[in-house]
Amino acid sequence: MATERLVCRACATAHPASERFCPECGLPLVHAGRELDAPVTAAHERARKVKPQFTEGELVRVAGARHQAEAELIQGLLLEEGVPSMLRRARGFDVPDMLAAGPRDVLVPASGAHAARDVLLAHELLAPPVRAVERPERLLLALVAAVVLVGIVAWLGTELLA
Repeated sequence: MATERLVCRACATAHPASERFCPECGLPLVHAGRELDAPVTAAHERARKVKPQFTEGELVRVAGARHQAEAELIQGLLLEEGVPSMLRRARGFDVPDMLAAGPRDVLVPASGAHAARDVLLAHELLAPPVRAVERPERLLLALVAAVVLVGIVAWLGTELLA
């Protein structure tokens, strides 16, 4: 009985049947006897693009779209980078599900959230993150100084008028 072998599409190296992904490039392995040129379905073609390291964890919202077409554009950009995603109708918008109108949330697994945000920032579909105050103690000191200055001005104003 011959043992079944799997082959990597990218580097064409053979692997035992116990492996699922190529250790060198991370792509899913296929059966050696199968036609390597054409995928079976469109879903299979999409699944080939997904990088396994981006498939772990809970789904997290990474972007919002105004309508279904925009959401599918974002989903396509993410897929080209290997990040799987799914769309969900945003809450609070009362339109029948059969219509493409209405905002959508784009969700990705937690392990792919950082990569997804980088892709969306590169394509200017996501606003850059707001920088937090690096030194909050300096901000607090400036606020206290401003309050003291206002207090001194108010005290001087009442002393001069009296």
